[in-house]
Amino acid sequence: MDNKNALRAGALAAGTTLMMILMTSPALAARDDGDDPGPGLSVAETLGLFVAAPILIFAVIAGLVILGDKSRKQPKQG
Repeated sequence: MDNKNALRAGALAAGTTLMMILMTSPALAARDDGDDPGPGLSVAETLGLFVAAPILIFAVIAGLVILGDKSRKQPKQG
């Protein structure tokens, strides 16, 4: 039974991967007539936008959660 399930899972994964590859082919098409792409990003802009900004946003959200959690805790009266 395990071999049948593994074969079925493998076939499903292969089929899904094949469909994803086939569906991405329009992304390789030529540009439209009205396209007017802007200037590209520099390395620093790319790193700032896709690395630094998400880390900063995560840190701010985590900090707010930690502050909200600590403000609710009351010291135990012994």
